[in-house]
Amino acid sequence: MKAIITIITVMFLFVSCTNREKDFEKVKNSISDDQMKTFVETISGDSFKGRMPFSQTEQKTIDFLAQELKNIGFEPAFGKSYFQKVPMVGISSQVIGEVTLDFASKWKYGLFQSNKISLRSTEDVAIHSSRPVEKIEIEEAEMVFCGFGINAPEYGWNDFDGLSVKNKLIVVMINDPGLYSENNDKNFFNGRDLTYYGRWTYKFEEAARRGAVGVLIIHDDYGAGYGYSVASRSAQMTNLYINDPESLMNRCKIEGWISSDAASKIFLKLGYDLSELRSAAAKRGFKSFEMKTKFSCLINNTKEDKKSYNVAGILKGSSKSNETIIITGHWDHFGVVKNIIKSDEGKIDSIYNGAVDNATTMAWALEIGRSFKKLKHRQEHSLMILFPTAEEQGLLGSKYYVEHPAIPIDKTIACLNNDMMVPRGKMKDLMLIGYGYYPKLDSLYESAAKKQGRYVTSDPDARMGLFFRSDQFSFHNKGIPSSWAMGCYDSRENGKEWAHDSWNKFLKEVYHTTKDEYDPNWDWSGIVEDTQIAFEVAYRLCNE
Repeated sequence: MKAIITIITVMFLFVSCTNREKDFEKVKNSISDDQMKTFVETISGDSFKGRMPFSQTEQKTIDFLAQELKNIGFEPAFGKSYFQKVPMVGISSQVIGEVTLDFASKWKYGLFQSNKISLRSTEDVAIHSSRPVEKIEIEEAEMVFCGFGINAPEYGWNDFDGLSVKNKLIVVMINDPGLYSENNDKNFFNGRDLTYYGRWTYKFEEAARRGAVGVLIIHDDYGAGYGYSVASRSAQMTNLYINDPESLMNRCKIEGWISSDAASKIFLKLGYDLSELRSAAAKRGFKSFEMKTKFSCLINNTKEDKKSYNVAGILKGSSKSNETIIITGHWDHFGVVKNIIKSDEGKIDSIYNGAVDNATTMAWALEIGRSFKKLKHRQEHSLMILFPTAEEQGLLGSKYYVEHPAIPIDKTIACLNNDMMVPRGKMKDLMLIGYGYYPKLDSLYESAAKKQGRYVTSDPDARMGLFFRSDQFSFHNKGIPSSWAMGCYDSRENGKEWAHDSWNKFLKEVYHTTKDEYDPNWDWSGIVEDTQIAFEVAYRLCNE
């Protein structure tokens, strides 16, 4: 009798699992671009004015997202609300007068004379202050060149060895020494793949830890992964921060960038070729040095205490609702620029619409949620869709969320994030940014991609450090398995070269410009496939 009961039980479980799997496959195959297109066209339209936090259209944006979550059947994630208040402060910095560098020239009689040059803001230097005070003044701060501005004991590297930079202004290279390693040596930092030590955020943090009065990063397109215009534009905008005055006052007085041209002139005056200096600084044994130059500037800050909002909905699990998988895609972009920009067609355009960055991803997240709601059998773990605020200002919304989670962070199983999904047709590759950090998560993507005849690849251009530049990084820092996966570099129809060129064209000509607008001629078939893969990975995580 017991044997018969056992057989019946096994048969029941087999039939149940088979039915669930058939249901899953049916829903996965029903994923389409119909509602994604409508969503992107709407939320990236001019009426949303570029979705800038603090702007007049923030409320319109978050209300729209909350309604979308409600429409697909997701409950509020924060108690009875879809909104999580994120206390923030906006600081606008204006350089007053000139930024001056004073080089001391020694006369043959042992006397010194002043030899000053001026730097233009923001053409030569793009600087701001994170401190919530009205006036920031630096008067004749000694300048020190500190290589790449890195202290990395695990790599046996310290650009500050034997050198005090307290109350001094440091100048550093962007990226990390591994970018310039011979033969892409993975044992030297991470070869040409960027480590966090190469990020501008780390360099600002390390300078502050050492008591520097300021930090200037020497820009170059290759090391940064974007043009100097991005840094220049950022310095002209209101920069947002989590409203923590004590933490902000512990940052350097000034932070920012210096253009490659301006840096070349400065170091040439000191007797150095910038390119040769960069190569030397990337080799072991290089010693940082005093520049025998003094830096002065005056900045007026305008501070505005505000609040912005994360938006999130949840589809509770059938048996383990206190554990969740999170799907993320930031809602914010850059709003309206002060100086009117003309398009290639001569049209006046001042709105950063953010269609690709990041309306396409929000549409992707909602389609995943819509698919889960279609399932006949509710998933076991909860599924949360989170639209963080202020990603463009340093992942602020997601950083705040992981410190104040709706479900305890140790009950968060994984974060599947996406960003900048360009509708360019079907891709053979699935670029998994952060590939190798979480092998079990990688294997789920590999299995799902294989069903579509695709292959998983790491980011072939990881020198840009995309893993550190979107919201999955906030979860990664808390030890949560996190990913960013999308087709990118191998087009089914047009091949690898075309895919690579079209992606680079987007980054160079469209990324963070007013050209990032909805195009009715986009080919969404690749994003549909990416959505199917993400749905499958999330489904496995939610049920296994």
